[in-house]
Amino acid sequence: MEKLVFNKSPAPTIGVELEIQIIDKRTLELVHLAPEILKKVPPSHRQRIKPEFIRSMVEINTGICGSVAEVEEDLKATYALLGDIAGGLGAALYSVSLHPFSRGSEQVVSDHPRYKKIMQELQLVGRRFISQGLHVHIGVDDREKVIKVNNNLRIYLPILLALTTSSPFYESEDTGLMSYRAKLFEDLPLAGIPDSLQGWEEYTTVVSLLKKSGIIESVKDIWWDVRPHPDFGTVEIRVCDMPYSLHDVLAVTALIQALVITLAEQHEEPEPHIQILRSNKWQAARYGLEGFFVDPFFGRRYPMKEAATDLYRHVRPVAEKLGSGRYLDGIPEILRRSTGAHIQKRLYYGKKKDGFGKMIRAVQELFFK
Repeated sequence: MEKLVFNKSPAPTIGVELEIQIIDKRTLELVHLAPEILKKVPPSHRQRIKPEFIRSMVEINTGICGSVAEVEEDLKATYALLGDIAGGLGAALYSVSLHPFSRGSEQVVSDHPRYKKIMQELQLVGRRFISQGLHVHIGVDDREKVIKVNNNLRIYLPILLALTTSSPFYESEDTGLMSYRAKLFEDLPLAGIPDSLQGWEEYTTVVSLLKKSGIIESVKDIWWDVRPHPDFGTVEIRVCDMPYSLHDVLAVTALIQALVITLAEQHEEPEPHIQILRSNKWQAARYGLEGFFVDPFFGRRYPMKEAATDLYRHVRPVAEKLGSGRYLDGIPEILRRSTGAHIQKRLYYGKKKDGFGKMIRAVQELFFK
């Protein structure tokens, strides 16, 4: 069996990845300009701005950050640079999880062997997969601890999704869901909420079996909603939609960091039933913050907003110690005004005669507000 090394992180460092849409300034459609944009990225930022699955999106990565304040500074600088480069090519950035009217069949896969291979395997599933998300890495200092955190995080994934929903429209249709991205993503192999793992040895066995059988080439091909990342020494939370604003990105990042630390320190290792977790995730994808959350151990059903409020209160002492309390306090703001999905729907249906155009322009203006 192949030995899998966990490059443990000595501190709960943060790494954030934003998947960003590239749209035409005039038509507001997705535009295949990633290769041209990437050519103009200066050497100093080539590890910050990278290609993604399709040529109408790019990925922004932070460096290894010690605090949410560092994440903010990092993302602001890189996003501004990317916006300037895109603007010089007649394009603009759009930060939600699904473009409301561009079609998957019109997108072009990035010119990278891995992406070409994935598309060849996925076929129609891959052609429909034109979504973007927020991924957050938190450093963990022990390989057994990262498995414990990974298991326990599964309970809270629906709440994190509900706080970030931003994909109600797909190919000019109102899907009826707040996060249609979440359901598109579940069509992919090795995606969704993972099974519980009994420890690092079982995780190593699973990865080795998947590699030996040719199902994956590396752990990057495991697309769980939450996964250990051995190379980085992190737990990576991948369930979130792409928030429409930097404010929400930072609030959710602060929540995730404080939650990981809280779970790493708790002694209990509860075993929730996967069917309850999936039901809660459906509520988050379908209704967002207007859905319900079921306690996976006692069966109590209560509003998703209440579950999010309880989680916020639970981790706030940790966030205060980290100096990120002011960022975490963005969570109650999200609960008051709702998420990007709700905002998009209000804009679209409030100004129906303007179609998606006015909605997109209005949402674009909110990213730094």
